[in-house]
Amino acid sequence: MQPAPFRQLPGDPLRPANAYWVQTEDDLRIRVAHWAAQGDPRGTVLLCPGRTEYIEKYAETADHLTTHGYEVISIDWRGQGLSTRLQDDPLPGHIHSFADYQNDLVELVIAATELNLPRPWHWLAHSMGGCITLAGLHAGLEVQSAVFSAPMWGINLRQMPHGVAIGLAYLAGRMGRGGRQVYRGGGTYALDESFSANLLTEDADQWCRMLREAAAWPDMTVGGASYNWVREALNECARLSQLDSPNVPALVSLGSQEKVVSAAAIRDRVSRWSGAELLEIDGARHEVMMCTPERRATFLDAAVAHFAKNHTS
Repeated sequence: MQPAPFRQLPGDPLRPANAYWVQTEDDLRIRVAHWAAQGDPRGTVLLCPGRTEYIEKYAETADHLTTHGYEVISIDWRGQGLSTRLQDDPLPGHIHSFADYQNDLVELVIAATELNLPRPWHWLAHSMGGCITLAGLHAGLEVQSAVFSAPMWGINLRQMPHGVAIGLAYLAGRMGRGGRQVYRGGGTYALDESFSANLLTEDADQWCRMLREAAAWPDMTVGGASYNWVREALNECARLSQLDSPNVPALVSLGSQEKVVSAAAIRDRVSRWSGAELLEIDGARHEVMMCTPERRATFLDAAVAHFAKNHTS
């Protein structure tokens, strides 16, 4: 692993992470970052972000976890953050196949191993990261427990039928437009959307932080999903829905104002997962780790309690 940059806004009081470049089996450069535990370590949290996100966005979450004694390691998925972009136009959130994300997940595990991060290990995954992590659990990646924040086990298509969405995405691919954004805004979601209408957070301070980071680090931002991403994501969610639940204790959060992923798919999965508990957070939107302090604390305290309850060396 070679040193990689880790960015901070001016005046940021949080401890920076140590960042590294790693190389995937299919020869892409991926960025990972590690925050050391404050005090004697109790284990390690492997933090898997969602679509469009980057490691720095989780600095506050990492600070909370390290304060409670956990080492934290996170990743920029391929095609976003400072990891290798997958086409000449870097703005769309793009992927060739959802299975490719498993190469990144493996590198995260290898990096944690090479850094000799202490066990037990736990997953903490948000949105798209929850989809990738669930696939990884089925592939045999071992952890002591898992916590999911609004996992993307289905996508909220609003009024569009699933078959129509898949058909349009396939048609765009056949026309050579699979790498183009489905929604062609001017840039990233935080810069395009108003605070009052956003689906991510009800906390103005967190929204302003997202805006400042998007303006300061445009090379780390990602815009709307590509047609290819939509097709692959819908197919992966459908594939995972047919599989049994893994034998791993899980805590799954769902905000009452969730409008990005499918709440029905989350409820269905939890109902079929004997070791899973659903944590419903009233008033929370999609990003519970970036919502109001009270709701954020409810989730993070529950996550830490879940890790501690499933602590087996």
